[in-house]
Amino acid sequence: MSLLNKLPGFKRSPPGLEWAVLRRLPLVTAVGTALPIVGVVAAGVLLGGAGADAADAKLATTLQIALVSVLVLHWTVAFTVALLCVIVWIAKGPAYVADAYELPDADRPGRPRDAASRPTRSS
Repeated sequence: MSLLNKLPGFKRSPPGLEWAVLRRLPLVTAVGTALPIVGVVAAGVLLGGAGADAADAKLATTLQIALVSVLVLHWTVAFTVALLCVIVWIAKGPAYVADAYELPDADRPGRPRDAASRPTRSS
């Protein structure tokens, strides 16, 4: 007995948009990672340098926090899109036969009890 029994005669679905997205995802992730990092460094150098006043330093810190949050959001979206593509890829794969489950009353199915034969509570 094998662990996974493929359904005979099943035809796999052709690859679609999920492969195109998966091929472009590393480049999109790399560019989307590099841009906020360049922004964080630029904000630190241009606004938060040694001769900056308190307002510029506060603006640099605020901008850096916003860019780091954009970076984390980008990574989360990239991971979610990759996970979605993998799920679609798996769903388009071959179909498998489930194990049989023998019903105990398969030869004589039981009847549901009707409302007239139920005992009633008397008060």
